[in-house]
Amino acid sequence: MRMLGVHPVDHPGGAEVGFLRLSQRLRDRGWDITMSTPGDDGPLTTAGFAHTKLDVGRLGAGEGARAVASWPRARSLAKDTDVVYLNSTVCGRLLPALRGLHTVLHVHDIVDRVPRHWHHAKVVLADSEAVAERLTGLDAHVVYCPIELDPPAADAPWPATIGGDGASVVPDGPIIGFVGRIEPRKGVIDLVNAAPALHAALPGARIIVMGDDPYESNPAYLAEVRAATAVEHLPWIANASGVMRHLDVLVAPSHQEPFGTVLSEAMAVGTPVVATRVGGLAEVVEDGVTGVLVEPGQPDALAAGVLRVLADRTQMGSAARVAAQRFGADAYADRVEALIRP
Repeated sequence: MRMLGVHPVDHPGGAEVGFLRLSQRLRDRGWDITMSTPGDDGPLTTAGFAHTKLDVGRLGAGEGARAVASWPRARSLAKDTDVVYLNSTVCGRLLPALRGLHTVLHVHDIVDRVPRHWHHAKVVLADSEAVAERLTGLDAHVVYCPIELDPPAADAPWPATIGGDGASVVPDGPIIGFVGRIEPRKGVIDLVNAAPALHAALPGARIIVMGDDPYESNPAYLAEVRAATAVEHLPWIANASGVMRHLDVLVAPSHQEPFGTVLSEAMAVGTPVVATRVGGLAEVVEDGVTGVLVEPGQPDALAAGVLRVLADRTQMGSAARVAAQRFGADAYADRVEALIRP
């Protein structure tokens, strides 16, 4: 089975990593896969797949023209394939050029409207029920983003000691962490604002913010988060899922989130979570069992949620590990292969 996988960016993120996990398993099952991205240095292009460049643009005004300009090349690349997998709504702009081919549109976003040309897709996949319920008029299949249930272990990337002015202190409190892109919709500033209350209640606690803004979408927001002294800052690392086992609790304070792969990855290594009750997050976390759900934009509620998890961390961590099994990449590949095969 020959497949062309089209993705609009090269930066690693949930959509890219999930598609990579799927593609690796399909390749193991005999699929011949070519990846198509704008550049040649992202995770989809350095994993041993055939690769070709195709720039379909990004979200934003005027970007549609770039997609239209790519139509002839997209059609040429796709003509000898059995499946064309469009791994984002941005790639959906190619659908008018691919009519008559077996196209798969994977929607990773909670959208406000469904463009008419999306109806040309033969198969539509959605990351969560929250995503699918917005796809009015489309027969969307919910396929929760896949995770590795036993990720490679990784050392904690933060230093063992903290302190300045010659002082070096080994903290003995819990480690609370955020992992992901630093942008407004992720609500990172709410964790920053919750930090004073957490430090007051948990002497010796460390609050880690690990991530970047690879799309440079809001430099001012990134600067505001990085200026905060109540949290420790680390860049994104490739094996973030392996690092999460070193956290006592993972916090996902998003204001909008289609799914939240970081939650299921943390749960898989026995780390309970605090997440906001938005989008697909409530489909991942069972409140009071595998973690705690709070309302978005409320730092006090976020801090209270962390304290609640830490009071029952062992039991919640065990329950989280069990619950995460349903997001395993092998079962995901079974379901998606059955859905997309012509």
